[in-house]
Amino acid sequence: MLLFGLNTRAQELQCNVEVLGDKIQNVDAKVFMSLKKSLADFLNNRKWTTDNFKPNEKIECNFLLTIESMAGENTYKASLNIQASRPVFNTDYNTPTVNYVDRDVVFKFVETQVLNFDDNRVSGSNAMESNLTAVFAYYAYLIIGLDYNSFQQDGGLSYLKRAQNVVNNAPEEGKQITGWKATEGTRNRYWLIDQMLSPRFSKFSEYWYSFHRLGLDRMSRQPDEARKTILDGIATLTEINNDNPSSILMQFFFNAKTNEFVNILTQTPVAERKDYVSQLSRMDVPGSARYRSIK
Repeated sequence: MLLFGLNTRAQELQCNVEVLGDKIQNVDAKVFMSLKKSLADFLNNRKWTTDNFKPNEKIECNFLLTIESMAGENTYKASLNIQASRPVFNTDYNTPTVNYVDRDVVFKFVETQVLNFDDNRVSGSNAMESNLTAVFAYYAYLIIGLDYNSFQQDGGLSYLKRAQNVVNNAPEEGKQITGWKATEGTRNRYWLIDQMLSPRFSKFSEYWYSFHRLGLDRMSRQPDEARKTILDGIATLTEINNDNPSSILMQFFFNAKTNEFVNILTQTPVAERKDYVSQLSRMDVPGSARYRSIK
């Protein structure tokens, strides 16, 4: 009974963390090994929600932190690749929910540093040190929120709001720390969570749920109805895109879903593909060649 109780209280994330520091000279490799372990412990051992997860229910994710350059003593500029997925019912397939690269990460880290994060004091006592945990906490909440939303309409809303709380209280240090403010561009952490929670994009949240729960999760039992649900929703995406051209949220979505749209279209009669291909190609420019190849 004791072991069962411990398992049901397991943390939510099952994250693989990698840190690449090959570009940095004159820094002991042990620093980056320590950073990798600290980040893995931070993501996997922290309790991010109030819910109980069994080990097989954990959300699978990958974080690849590539150190690009030094920004000062023990301070680094980096890019962060974030991937997450969730299982599809009655299959051995995991559907990607996040496949995104954040190229705006700067932080301070020393080998013995303990990673601390407090939702009520995101900025901490040292901005550069706190920025590391703020960025990773932001994406942890984003992953959890999107995962919950894929199983229940707006089921992850509270966790997306926690990600927004990180944005609203993010560390500041002049122009050195970026990615958190509306004035710093249109494709950063601020705008991504703002659009996820904005009423302007409410139909996106509805489609996110129907794509996963009413589409993919029904594919093994009712494939025709499941495909129709997913394909009918492309009109909704087109409407969102027309009202909000070049939004980061749409780019974020297609980064994860292009391959699935292509696979679904290849199972659709050729005569029915043309309109879907045209709509997807206009919205998902990086994936347009793949759509046209199956037209």
